[in-house]
Amino acid sequence: MAVFDTPQEAFGFLRPVCVQLTKAQTVENVEHLQAQLQAVGASALQELQQYVLFPLRFALKTPGPKRERLLQSVVECLTSVLSATCVKDPGLLQELFSELSACLYSPASQKPAALSEELKLAVIRGLSTLMHSAYGDIILAFYQPALLPRLGFAVSLLLDLTEQEKSKEIKTAAVRCLQVLLLQCECGDHPRSLDESEQTELGDLFASFLPGISTALTRVITGDFKQGHSTVVSSLRLFHKTVGFIMADEQLRRVSGAQAKPAVEQRVAELMIHRKADWVKNTGAKLALLLKRIVECVSVHPYWKVRLELVELVETLLVKCGQSLVESASPLLKALVSLVNDESPQVQVRCSKTLRHLADQQVVVGSRAFADILSENLHSLATSLPRLMNSQDDQGKLSTLSLLLGYLKLLGPKVNLVLHSMAHLQRLSKALLQVLELDVTDVKVVEERRWHTHELSSSPEAPATARPWNHVQRRYFRFFTDERVFLLLRQICQLLGCYGNLYLLVDHFLELYRESVVYRKQAAMVLNELVIGAAGLEVVVESLYENSPQASPEDLRDTITAVLEEYTSQENWYLVTCIEAEEMGGDLTVQPPGLPAITSGAHTCQVASFQAGSKPSPTICTMNSNIWQICIQLEGIGHFAYALGQDFRLLLMSALYPTLEKAGDQSLLISQAAMGTMMDMCLACSYESLQHLINDNSDYLVNGISLNLRHLAQHPHTPKVLEVMLRNSDASLLPLVADVVQDVLATLDQFHDTRAASFVGVLHALLAALAQWFPTTGQPQEQSMGKEDSHWSRRATLEKGLDDATTTADELEQFVLNYLKEKEAAEGNVPDVDDEEEAPSVPPEAHESDRLPDVEPPLPPQTQIAKDVMERCIHLLSDKNLKIRLQVLDVLDLCVVVLQSHKNQLLPLAHRAWPSLVHRLTKDDPLAVLRAFKVLRTLGGQCGDFLRSRFCKDVLPKLAGSLVTQAPVSARAGPVYSHTLAFKLQLAVLQGLGPLCQSLDLGEGDLNKVAGACLIYLSAKQPVKLQEAARSVFLHLMKVDPDSTWLVLSEHHCPELLTPPHPSLCPVRLPGAPGQQSPYTANVLHLLQELP
Repeated sequence: MAVFDTPQEAFGFLRPVCVQLTKAQTVENVEHLQAQLQAVGASALQELQQYVLFPLRFALKTPGPKRERLLQSVVECLTSVLSATCVKDPGLLQELFSELSACLYSPASQKPAALSEELKLAVIRGLSTLMHSAYGDIILAFYQPALLPRLGFAVSLLLDLTEQEKSKEIKTAAVRCLQVLLLQCECGDHPRSLDESEQTELGDLFASFLPGISTALTRVITGDFKQGHSTVVSSLRLFHKTVGFIMADEQLRRVSGAQAKPAVEQRVAELMIHRKADWVKNTGAKLALLLKRIVECVSVHPYWKVRLELVELVETLLVKCGQSLVESASPLLKALVSLVNDESPQVQVRCSKTLRHLADQQVVVGSRAFADILSENLHSLATSLPRLMNSQDDQGKLSTLSLLLGYLKLLGPKVNLVLHSMAHLQRLSKALLQVLELDVTDVKVVEERRWHTHELSSSPEAPATARPWNHVQRRYFRFFTDERVFLLLRQICQLLGCYGNLYLLVDHFLELYRESVVYRKQAAMVLNELVIGAAGLEVVVESLYENSPQASPEDLRDTITAVLEEYTSQENWYLVTCIEAEEMGGDLTVQPPGLPAITSGAHTCQVASFQAGSKPSPTICTMNSNIWQICIQLEGIGHFAYALGQDFRLLLMSALYPTLEKAGDQSLLISQAAMGTMMDMCLACSYESLQHLINDNSDYLVNGISLNLRHLAQHPHTPKVLEVMLRNSDASLLPLVADVVQDVLATLDQFHDTRAASFVGVLHALLAALAQWFPTTGQPQEQSMGKEDSHWSRRATLEKGLDDATTTADELEQFVLNYLKEKEAAEGNVPDVDDEEEAPSVPPEAHESDRLPDVEPPLPPQTQIAKDVMERCIHLLSDKNLKIRLQVLDVLDLCVVVLQSHKNQLLPLAHRAWPSLVHRLTKDDPLAVLRAFKVLRTLGGQCGDFLRSRFCKDVLPKLAGSLVTQAPVSARAGPVYSHTLAFKLQLAVLQGLGPLCQSLDLGEGDLNKVAGACLIYLSAKQPVKLQEAARSVFLHLMKVDPDSTWLVLSEHHCPELLTPPHPSLCPVRLPGAPGQQSPYTANVLHLLQELP
């Protein structure tokens, strides 16, 4: 279609369509006109503007009801014409404005008409397009006092649509149309800026709309969050642009005292506002109420763009209306400060820029400077902080603490003006201590114990950077549950340490720390964060005025030294954390709960004895509180290390030893906190690992251990220090601790009846370290099987010879004789003379030994230590405390491992330990039986023939009898049985019997006892794990005596008939005939297939 650029051509083209539309107002005719307009050029359409608009306006003004679809088409077509042309006639602008506004109004109900959403949206867009199409000064001619009612009518309609409509699109469009009507549009369609007189006249005109606009927009802004963020953002923008224009200080200064009388009707003149001082004051007071509501609601809005627009609102009003909105300055600034710590980075950055701009411009609100308002608000907040922390929920606490954090960030060093006021410092500190109160009712904190010794050690070569330095243990607070509250509190304390007077704050909170047990944990948390802030570790300096003079290294070290001495003092470091007196061998002696800390010479779980019932035991809450206090103090030491860096090496002498004590504590939380603290020390002092930290400081640690062992009553934790050192070091430590180990053994000899538990833990750590530092090659473990020519190995050799075609009759005869001889020996029918005759068959090496010196060479240090420890374990095996017996059995097991390559020392000690070990195996608690059986397996693997007869005589009959007795019980039991101690005992015995039989090289009779006891567990009725363990026993028996094992298994199930190799031989008949099914069939078949 051709484009008509000349008015004459365009007129001829459009005239038929316009005439047709004037005659018949239909949707088709309107759409036809709109389609024809696409072919008309812009210049031609501008000349024919009023001609084209006439049929459209006629359709709008035609009396009578009209279809909404027709109205919508007419308005859309009119909008398209206005968007392509400019309105140069003031009268046309006013008439079109009235005609479009009337489309939204219902005269009958005197409120917005109930129209379709599409029509409402089309009319609103038409109004916006109309105002944008006004040419040059024509727009100013529209804003005359005489047209105030017409303009007010449209503003009222649009405000009603903004409030009442449910469509987000209509609400947003209505707000933006209002922004255009009030000449606050952000588009570039109005290029000419207003001069001062024009701004003043428009300000007076728009002041008439201010009450309605501000109240309606406030209701929209503070409405339901579900209305959508775009509506709220647009409403906020319109609010601050309108208020900022009408209440601008620059305009109000030009307003004359006398009001000029406009040449309008009396009724219109009454609507006019003259912005005198009284009006400004009253309006400012009313706006302050609305702004307070807006700030309270929008500050916590979930969408970040809404909060970002709030920052724009605050900046606009504080910069433009600092004098007229004096009463609103405090809440506006409060909103800005609270958003400094917003979770959205966009809001944070914009807020910081705004505050920086306000400070740089030296904005004065009323007669007060910006900094004075901040200080005054901080004073007020500090006064009300305890009440707010006590009454608000988590969300309220977040808002209040964010505000406090913002004030501290902005004021910087000026915060000392508040801190130097003792009243305000007291209220601030009490509020922090109040909200930081921990919930100490959880019994799990007390129940969680460090049962496994490997928890005392991280990997010795693990890098210290694996753990973030600012990591804190998860804790639960009494007055809040949101983790963000705790994060804000930490940041507040860090900023106080960064900007405040460090000596003043530390002294004040140390006084509170000493004042009451109630404040001690909270004060310690605050002190830890104060030091972090003073060192500038996590603080981002955002002060608006001056940089904080960072604390000098000397001041920081002196402060940390004072706090460290307080933390590690006797009354604050050794607190009651458990009831059982482990170091007293089970005697229940605890400290009375009324004392905040134990007296000198007391232990965490052991204090001076008193008569039973004379004083109550400490409560769960008391022990929980003490555990958390120690953990917080340990975390503080780690933070102190980071604060000082390399300078902390000067304090290692006083910090490392107490930390090692707590690393060995039985409380899991305390032990974990202490290990984390030592990792912090490693990273701060540039140690590569925990091992290097201990090794480099082992000289003074060993000296302290040696001195404290002489006064064990005053230093009961001393063995724990050595235990942790051993678990986190290497073999280079052994020469340094060798003498201390002897001191420990001597002290154990002296206090074996009262403090055996703590020493046994050290011995276990010592032997575990020796086993790790000095591993054996494994050759001695095989001597009893490989180097000794056992009768089963000889028999295997002869049996192999039977398969050789060259076997002679003499060899066959010798095999039979040897077999009969060994059978007699197994049945005990061999006289002692045989042993005496076999004794001289020792090779002639004995003559060489006669030429060696009579003095034995000295034993290696680790061997001598293991020997000495094993001697003590032999005596402690009969201790009345089950826990000690279990620990001793573990230590004994490790002793055997360390001594396995020194049989001359191991065998005599094994001989001495055997009676007590047998007692543990046969007449002790099932837990002790399990642990003793483990020791027996280790002994059997190392001692071999030395234990064979003892095992067969003292242990095997009772083990076999126990297995036979328990078999019917396990066969009838259900799935829960696998969790019982009896099941675990059966399983351990079955899993260990096979290796024992193989390592001890048992005779045929004893092997038959083992097979008979274990055969029952091949039944399918037994639990699966017991069946698997029983199969493992027979697999080991096959390696010792495959023939006997085959016979035992075949008697229960023989998979095939046995045919004699010659007719003269009698047929072999076994009970387990082929084809017969029994509970043993599956397992027996599996084992027979494994038989070599």
